[in-house]
Amino acid sequence: MAKVHPNVVPVAAAAGPAGGERRGEEEEEAAALTVWRKSLLFNCKGFTVFDAKGNLAYRVDSYDTESGDEVVLMDAAGAPAFTVRRKRQLSLQGEQWLVFAGEADGRRPPVYAVRRTGRGGGKSLARVTPCAGAAAAGASAAYEVEGSYARRCCVVYDGERRAVAEVRPKEAVGTDVFRLVVQPGVGVSLAMAVVVALDQMFGKPSLLRSWSS
Repeated sequence: MAKVHPNVVPVAAAAGPAGGERRGEEEEEAAALTVWRKSLLFNCKGFTVFDAKGNLAYRVDSYDTESGDEVVLMDAAGAPAFTVRRKRQLSLQGEQWLVFAGEADGRRPPVYAVRRTGRGGGKSLARVTPCAGAAAAGASAAYEVEGSYARRCCVVYDGERRAVAEVRPKEAVGTDVFRLVVQPGVGVSLAMAVVVALDQMFGKPSLLRSWSS
């Protein structure tokens, strides 16, 4: 099997600040991440994410006893970047996951909602829309996700139909390892949080919760 993680020593600055925006010269380049649907901790499910240099950038660690209805995306240092929580209320609009900046401590509103719009095999997968907490977090744009998450081949478009992020398969390692490419101007942490929500909605079974739950 191809090597997934060249370096596993956390580098706190690898992913940028919690919002994900990069500063200075790095804004001119797309961020390329390798996403591994596996936790490095024993008896945990989750994600381990590496940057282009092979340094740890993000991780998700969820114990088997947890429901998976709330998932914390952490940066390389273990600080919460975003929390992705399933919206339990019944809705005619379909399954929704709320994205909170940092930890969802009940005192801050969500910044984004990720709503399922398709069954996973059609053109439209999900819509990402700002919530009440978006303005305070400096977020205002809405996004559309199209493609097939099951094949790890989908694109995130902004309101002007510009491709701002893309999930791509990684050759010779199966669907548990794939690439996430994020264009300048879009929070890398937010893009990874959207990937976590997509996995919850379209993973078969979801990595972090039972598909039947």
